[in-house]
Amino acid sequence: MEKEVLFKKAQKVMPGGVSSPVRSFKSVGGIPPFIRDGQGAILTDSENKKYIDFVGSYGPAILGHCNPDVIEAIKNQCEKGLCFGAPSELETELASLIIEAIDSIEKVRFTNAGTEAALTGIRLARGYTNKTKVIKFEGCYHGHVDSLLVKSGSGALTLGIAASRGIPKETVAPTITLEFNNTAKLIEAFKKYGEDIAAIFVEPIAGNMGCIPASLEFLETAKNLAEKYDSLLVFDEVMTGFRVGKGSAQKFYDIQPDLTLLGKIIGGGLPVGAVGGRSDIMDMLAPSGPVYQAGTLSGNPISMTAGIATLKKLKSDNFYPTLLSLTEKLTTGIRVIANQHDIPLVCNHVCGMFGLFFSSGESINCLKDVEESDLETFNRFFHLMLANGINFAPSPFEAAFVSIAHDEKIIDQTLTKTELVFSKLK
Repeated sequence: MEKEVLFKKAQKVMPGGVSSPVRSFKSVGGIPPFIRDGQGAILTDSENKKYIDFVGSYGPAILGHCNPDVIEAIKNQCEKGLCFGAPSELETELASLIIEAIDSIEKVRFTNAGTEAALTGIRLARGYTNKTKVIKFEGCYHGHVDSLLVKSGSGALTLGIAASRGIPKETVAPTITLEFNNTAKLIEAFKKYGEDIAAIFVEPIAGNMGCIPASLEFLETAKNLAEKYDSLLVFDEVMTGFRVGKGSAQKFYDIQPDLTLLGKIIGGGLPVGAVGGRSDIMDMLAPSGPVYQAGTLSGNPISMTAGIATLKKLKSDNFYPTLLSLTEKLTTGIRVIANQHDIPLVCNHVCGMFGLFFSSGESINCLKDVEESDLETFNRFFHLMLANGINFAPSPFEAAFVSIAHDEKIIDQTLTKTELVFSKLK
């Protein structure tokens, strides 16, 4: 098979044959398909096999792959230049679109990836508060930042790695790791360390241990504690930003964080990250303030152009209602099929984002719940779906995504194949 040849070639020149660990299929076994083309909701691999795609590049492809308007905008900008190392009006335009949509953001600093946004967020929080410790939550992934790569989600969970070698103990010592959605533990941590806590970093809807929404009580408590102890509440919305609504997850919960981390969708499929928040905090960044951050390719015109073209399309009044309707049709259909086959399944979803957990529990609310689900059944489900032309992330710890290109016909096709797969799972 061609993919076997391609994978062997890749392994000779790249660690594990991939540029990001989860793509290696190490947790589910087998050989990953090599994708050559993406159009709308459909991927085509090197062997010309087609897949209905629910990965969407792990979130950015909210319009589907190769949206004509986005591609045309990129082509036009490419003819004008790829990178200038100088200010451009495009940065201002994209920043303005973000500020218009997200109430808590008054200023934006662009980076090259979500990881860089998290790194900047940590430094900025510590610089603003003059405090050291940060709180994060088990299963939440904030990029491969040393101090936050502790009991992380995403590929780190997939490979069974709680942290990483190469990170000094001193680097993670100021990081307090708590159970996601555990309000009591959060209160306890502030009672013990509150005077030295610079920030709470949290995914309001965790996407790197599947799709797990935070409870409103949990986030409200985080907000109140941050205000009480002069700490910052940082929402990592790299995944949920513009995914679950125009105002992102913070609008969904009606909670305004002090800082917001963004990425994925705001780049329209190209590398991008951003940190945004209140002006008094953001103005601590150089050259306005003493907290240094820089990047040669930050705010590059190609990523900015793709982001602008994408966010403009999301402003349509019917965009998110349509996306929600498609997501609900899919997830409701999967639940019905699972029940018909007596397969225990919990399916969490928020507009355009969902997670499937083979569990007999009533709900999935934290990392422990995910780890206690039937991971072996997920692996079988994943391979059977892939064999039937449905692409999910090769990990039970990753959320799945619906794009606006997943029309009702494609959803129906997916449910038909899901029925076939579930009939073979028992």
